[in-house]
Amino acid sequence: MNAFNFLTPQRNPKTGTGITMMLDKGMGPVTAIDLLEISGEYVDLAKFGWGTSAIHNRKMIQEKVEIYHSYDVIPYPGGTLFEVAYSQNKLEDYLNEADKLGFGAIEISDGTIEISKEEREKVVSLVKDNGYVVITEVGKKDPDKDSLLTINDRMEMVNQDINWGADLVLMEAREGGKGIGLFDEQGDVKEDELEVIIKGTQVEKIIWEAPLKNQQKYFILKFGANVNLGNIPPDEITALETMRLGLRGDTLGKVNLG
Repeated sequence: MNAFNFLTPQRNPKTGTGITMMLDKGMGPVTAIDLLEISGEYVDLAKFGWGTSAIHNRKMIQEKVEIYHSYDVIPYPGGTLFEVAYSQNKLEDYLNEADKLGFGAIEISDGTIEISKEEREKVVSLVKDNGYVVITEVGKKDPDKDSLLTINDRMEMVNQDINWGADLVLMEAREGGKGIGLFDEQGDVKEDELEVIIKGTQVEKIIWEAPLKNQQKYFILKFGANVNLGNIPPDEITALETMRLGLRGDTLGKVNLG
C-alpha cells in the first residue's frame, strides 16, 4: 500500500495505453535496482540508448536486462545500434545477440541511414518472426533532414509500420526535444501537425517522445493520463507519474484518468 493512498487517484488504463518508455543512458546494475525499487511499477519499456549497450561488458548488460525483466519492464537496445547492424549487413547476428542477452523488444529506425519501404517492411516482418516486440521510429536525427518530412509523410510511415506488424511506433524527438519532429525550436508542440496525426492514425499505437516537462504536460492534458510517452529520463519517472495522476500543480484537477 502506498503512503497517503486515500488521497491518491487511480489510473484506469486501456489496453496498450499509458506506456512509459525510459531512456537508460548507461546506468549501472545497482543504480538500476535502486531506481526500479522506487519507480519500477511506472516503467514499461527501458531503452538502452543509442549504442550504449555495445560499449559495456556483455555480462553486465545481460545482468541489467535480467533486472529489468524481474521488474516487469521490457528492455531493448536503441535504434542507432540497429542501424549500425543493418548498415553492416549483420542484422541476423544482431537479433541473435539480442536474444542471447535477453532483450524483449527491438527498435527499427532509419534516423541516420536510409531504408526503402520495401526493406523496412521486410525488416519488420523479420524482427516480428523472431519473437520480439517490434518498435519502429518515425523521424530523422538531423534536424535539416527531418524538416524535409511532411506531416503526411510521418502519418503514412506510422500507418505503414502498423500495417506491417509493428506493435508500437515512436515519434522522434531525440533527447533534447527541440527543433525535431512535432516540436518547434522552443520545444513546443506543432499543434496543427499533431491534429493531422491524431485524425489519420491509431494514436494508441504511438509513443510520443517527450523528454521535456512542458511536452509531457501537453500530451497528458491533450490525451489523458494514459498517453504513451517516451525518452523519459530515469530520475523523472516518479515525477511523470505524479503528473499523470494530477498530483502535481501542472495537472491538478485537469487530467482525465480514464
